[in-house]
Amino acid sequence: MSNFEIGAVVQLKSGGPLMTVHKQDDYSPTGPNPGLLCVWFDGAKRVEDVFDPRTLALYER
Repeated sequence: MSNFEIGAVVQLKSGGPLMTVHKQDDYSPTGPNPGLLCVWFDGAKRVEDVFDPRTLALYER
């Protein structure tokens, strides 16, 4: 599927919040195949969305 492992910290190549890869799956026909379900926090609110792995970069501290 992708080169990202569950639990990896990623960020959109265009920037944005740091996110954690929560699940890899086939989200077609409504999303990317393969897709990565990522989670992050906006203040205290938990947010999640599916991203095409080609749009993400591994975050390295």
